[in-house]
Amino acid sequence: MPMIQTLTLFDGGCDGYHTYRIPALLTAANGDLLAFCEGRRDNAGDSGRIDLLVKSSTDGGQTWSAQRVVVSEPEMTCGNPCPVVDRETGRILMPFCKNRADGGEALIKAGHASRTVWITRSDDHGRTWSPPEEITPHVKKNVWTWYATGPGHAIQLTGGRIVVPCDHNTGIRHDESDPYGSHLIYSEDRGATWRIGAVLSLPGNESCALECDDGELYLNCRTRSEFGVRSYGRSRDGGLSFSEEGFHPELPEPRRGHGGCQGSLLKLPAPDGATSRFVFCNPATTGDERKRLALYTSDDQGLSWQERLVVCEGPSAYSDLALLPGGEIGCLYECGDTRYNERLSFARIAVSEIEDAQPTDKAVQL
Repeated sequence: MPMIQTLTLFDGGCDGYHTYRIPALLTAANGDLLAFCEGRRDNAGDSGRIDLLVKSSTDGGQTWSAQRVVVSEPEMTCGNPCPVVDRETGRILMPFCKNRADGGEALIKAGHASRTVWITRSDDHGRTWSPPEEITPHVKKNVWTWYATGPGHAIQLTGGRIVVPCDHNTGIRHDESDPYGSHLIYSEDRGATWRIGAVLSLPGNESCALECDDGELYLNCRTRSEFGVRSYGRSRDGGLSFSEEGFHPELPEPRRGHGGCQGSLLKLPAPDGATSRFVFCNPATTGDERKRLALYTSDDQGLSWQERLVVCEGPSAYSDLALLPGGEIGCLYECGDTRYNERLSFARIAVSEIEDAQPTDKAVQL
């Protein structure tokens, strides 16, 4: 069995919150590790009084600070953290979304409530945060009802462009039949202004992105459809358009009423001249339940994937991956004994554990 060091980071029912969900993990410019999440005050649901929280670690995830509030507003849902570090300035940008606590996803789809997009910034490695600034008019089409940034981390391309994977719901009948989709938003000026980028034509939902070694952008998406596998898009112009779209039959996701699940991506450093290895994380099952969180690797820049090791055999769901200062992989993920949303745990995984693991060709039916 692989050696994985784990600890509980956010425990439901503790520190003033009923449930902690929707993780995002980031290594700041000074080496601090930041673990973000939603703190849900009233219940485990996606609507209600929800705050954005963070904990920090100065020793690569071995010990952690007390939780701090990043964004909290009375009677509001503040969620879907999607942070990124600007390499030149060290500033952390964190897009997120808001809606009224009594205006959940169904009401937003029906046109009876609104969902807006915001950004907050930190110039001290996550200790303090600027007042949120709204960017909705620049990143959300009028026909889109539901909207979500990430969740998980965003990316900065080699040329400096910041790219945030997002999802949306297109208002047609304004009910549960309206289709979900994945898209990108981007900034050319370190987060000062924002625009809508590529929109995936295949089924999509929550998504994650990486820059390939040749500069191509790779997007990996939850489908929220009957397909039961991940969809993807590849962009040769930095996320302005997709030149290729398709499905990953080797990357299943729990069907859960055709719901799927969020996933996360990480690019591992490679020696000069070598091809970078990609790592992907999601509940690796073709069954209905969210469980068996696993890591996959790709040695061909996301063209194909192989399962390598299981992080959590039991109930588990959303996750985010980060490269730790010591070179290990950090994984912040939802898990529990009987439900996947009981707590958020943090795992430290040596890269050698993935390299030594034997690949698995088939997902487990659970």
